[in-house]
Amino acid sequence: MKILKLLSILAMPLLMAQQSTRFVYQATLTPDSTNVEKKTELAYLDTDGQKSVFYAENSMKRDSIMERMRTTKNFDRSQMQNLRSNLQFIIEKDLTNQTLVYKSRIGRDNYSYSETPAFGWKILPETVKIGDYQTQKAETKFGGRTWYAWFTQEIPLQDGPYKFSGLPGLILKVQDDKGDYSFDLMQTKKIAEIYQPLNRGQFISLSKSKYADMEKKMQKDPASFVNALRNSGGGRGPAGGGANRPGMDPKQMQEMQKRMETEIKSRNNPIELK
Repeated sequence: MKILKLLSILAMPLLMAQQSTRFVYQATLTPDSTNVEKKTELAYLDTDGQKSVFYAENSMKRDSIMERMRTTKNFDRSQMQNLRSNLQFIIEKDLTNQTLVYKSRIGRDNYSYSETPAFGWKILPETVKIGDYQTQKAETKFGGRTWYAWFTQEIPLQDGPYKFSGLPGLILKVQDDKGDYSFDLMQTKKIAEIYQPLNRGQFISLSKSKYADMEKKMQKDPASFVNALRNSGGGRGPAGGGANRPGMDPKQMQEMQKRMETEIKSRNNPIELK
């Protein structure tokens, strides 16, 4: 295992010498435990072999629209209504030391925390061909869930979707044992450079435990959270839409508040349960 890990690291610069690579995954999610209907969307893993960024495709599309609005001075947020994402975060990994930075929003503020996940992968004997690649199965417990991953040594990158990494090859598929979350590689393409998400202000760095506490408070009492958000003039979070929009009458604001509360309550089955 250690020899494979060393060979994988040494091979990365050769693999990515000319260009960066984008691995396109289909994310299948059940963010609401009370609704069995699954959500699907695409997510990108951009890497140059030494670092990577994982983010929702819709986040990139929203950033593109925002940049165009800034250039044209035509701020029509209706263009972004169909670009909501259930993957409201960005994960930046350092593949050399297997550390990561998780970035997201809670209310009107940006937050981030650093993590070195201890996956403790157990590589299993089961193998299967996925697309053109021969893969092997691995198992781990992470975030209160049991996960199964299928990785290939034919792509010597110790990386994968979401926070997952540390196997002797790229993770092509990973899913939890309950079937609530899965990520499946759909496409691979060369790109000129790793995507840089649109900067929407400074990030407040805190511990993972404090970030989790804030999310729990928001989930437990969304009404108070939304009220505080509106009173502070915020509402520019990843869910989209401001809580205080110019020209919006009280009835419209009340309807928006209810929608935001409903959306917060529907996110009751996170990827990491603890």
